[in-house]
Amino acid sequence: MMQRFNHLMHLRDVGISFNTQEKGSMSVAGGRPFCVILALLFAFAILFSAQSATAEPYNRPESLLDNQDYFLDNQDSKPRVIILATGGTIAGSAQSSVQAAYNPGVQNIEVIIASVPEIKSLATLKGIQVCNISSQNMEEQIWLELWRVADSLFTNDLCDGIVITHGTDTMEETAYFLNLTLRHTKPVVITGSMRPATSLSADGPFNLYNAVALAASAKAQNKGVMVTMNDYIYCANDVTKNNTVNTNSFTCPNYGPLGYIRGGIPTFYRENKFLHTASSQFDISGLQKLPKTEIILSYSFASDAAINAVIQDGAQGIVIAGVGHGNFNRPIAEAMKKAVAKNIAIVRSSRILLGGVDFDAEEYNPQWPVSLNKSPQKARILLMLALTKTTNPTQIQHYFEQY
Repeated sequence: MMQRFNHLMHLRDVGISFNTQEKGSMSVAGGRPFCVILALLFAFAILFSAQSATAEPYNRPESLLDNQDYFLDNQDSKPRVIILATGGTIAGSAQSSVQAAYNPGVQNIEVIIASVPEIKSLATLKGIQVCNISSQNMEEQIWLELWRVADSLFTNDLCDGIVITHGTDTMEETAYFLNLTLRHTKPVVITGSMRPATSLSADGPFNLYNAVALAASAKAQNKGVMVTMNDYIYCANDVTKNNTVNTNSFTCPNYGPLGYIRGGIPTFYRENKFLHTASSQFDISGLQKLPKTEIILSYSFASDAAINAVIQDGAQGIVIAGVGHGNFNRPIAEAMKKAVAKNIAIVRSSRILLGGVDFDAEEYNPQWPVSLNKSPQKARILLMLALTKTTNPTQIQHYFEQY
């Protein structure tokens, strides 16, 4: 009961309200009178307001705190989809329709939804502006906020699917974090664009249309968190950005796309066989901070200055983005040994896009788990979540085999 109350309190904080007055609309507590729930919310709001007021280190839009107009009335029986907006190029604006340079994170979610009126035929929609940033500025607390909002929406059965609009620079990282932590079977689809909303041929509107179609589809259940860009559907554990400016900028280099969307209809031609979402063991409810984990790049005659700096800075985990098959030179190797002696977890990965790092890597050492097909940035996310459960390298290696 207390867990459900906490979910409801959080949804109140981000501006979700509940319509219980009409047949077919959303219910809060399995048919219990809404006035009782509302009374509880107001009664406890004063007690918890001081605590919740300090939870966010970034500047949340006032509408998240004060707007009580969000609700989904499902009288027309269409799937209920909520769009969580975080900014990025899809919300960007340039001085002209042909200018390449632009400012990301300018337009709000209401403007973005209004620019694609066709999506209203796919689902009953509402938008929530979580933040409005360029994704290179993504913060740990925004990840946790996204998780809390999405988890609350699903736990209280307030939607059938979620779309997250996101900048493309770190889209793959947010997708993988939610893929490992959001323990629900309903669809979560992340999308964005490579061209700003003001562009002559902006790709954002059709990407958003496809994302809503995918989130509203019964075929998308229990697929893990997905990314859709340029008509393709990608799984979170392998998707990566492989072009800095082209609209066809995403790929799954090791396993290929899950499928594609055409005419608003998704087609899947493979399954994601790794553990994810509802089958994940990583429970971050109540977690306020993730274990500090860093990436160290290997290259010709690299010094040990960087790895020693992160050790001294209190890193709990380090991912080595090695050359070739996860390799590194002697200075870095010696620093890795010192890190292990300090109970700092080390994982070997590669800066190479394809192939990964397996158990046949040079100078393989079971004290340094290998990332298999995980990129350095994905390995960092899995390592930080593994560290919420263990520092044992054997168990960490097991997680990399499962996820």
